[in-house]
Amino acid sequence: MKPYFQDDAVTIYHGDCREIVPTLGRFDLLLTDPPYGLGDRWNGGNFMGKNGHGRLWGEKTPEWDRLPVADDLLQLCIASAPLAIVWGGNYFRVEPSRCWLTWDKMQTFHGADCELAWTNLPLPVRTFRMSRVDAYQNKADQPKQHPCEKPLALMNWCIGLAGDVKTILDPFAGSGTTGRAAKDMNRKAVLIEREERYCEIAAKRMAQGVLDFGPANEEMRGGE
Repeated sequence: MKPYFQDDAVTIYHGDCREIVPTLGRFDLLLTDPPYGLGDRWNGGNFMGKNGHGRLWGEKTPEWDRLPVADDLLQLCIASAPLAIVWGGNYFRVEPSRCWLTWDKMQTFHGADCELAWTNLPLPVRTFRMSRVDAYQNKADQPKQHPCEKPLALMNWCIGLAGDVKTILDPFAGSGTTGRAAKDMNRKAVLIEREERYCEIAAKRMAQGVLDFGPANEEMRGGE
């Protein structure tokens, strides 16, 4: 299958991950944020409009988040790598885990105070603390372009926790934050996204120069 975008670090495929993942072989890490099935409710609905992100939802928003990702598809993706980090893991049927990751948004508002990721990492529970406001006002990152986009700093932190991984798969890539983090940390990543408009956004992000996070990466790996 011809990539939508490819450079030395990141390959992006536009299509259905159920069809593409079996053709790709093995990776060191699965790092992804699948649809939870919440649609435009909670933070993605009216509340988001209050802080300027409501434009990301609307009549043209696809149906990709009306239902959670199917159990068998999620397991297919998890089987693609020995290590896995799945944001929104509390919405899915997954194995018991010692290491859940928490993004503490450091504030209380109409939506969730934090978000959870299921992992099979050999670590205790770890917490990343960054306010939701700070997450999307980071000058090293771009303005939020996807309703469920994770902060770049969060995905850098996830990769750091996974250790010396070289190859990363994100089969629900959205606007490409996993790929951007992988590229900035000198890792290789394959992204899959079925909505072409997000493939285009992700490709533009990959075309930017590599960002220098310096000692910040080491600090983020410390978790708590």
